Amino acid sequence: MARGRGSGRAYRSAKSGRYISKAAAKQSPRTSVVESGSNKGSGKAYRSAISGRYVTKGTAQRHPSTTVTENG
Repeated sequence: MARGRGSGRAYRSAKSGRYISKAAAKQSPRTSVVESGSNKGSGKAYRSAISGRYVTKGTAQRHPSTTVTENG
């Protein structure tokens, strides 16, 4: 659906956790995350949709609408 055709990138909403189109991600850059590659690690990681940086679990809990949970 919203996965880039052959590009290896997927766009995901930090609010809903669902995959979205590239156009939707472009319209909402503060709440969208671009994913590339696969999530094959163990455990959970939390990433800010605003900065793109990994954040702590506490930060993710305080800002659920702009944080994405990965790997798990």
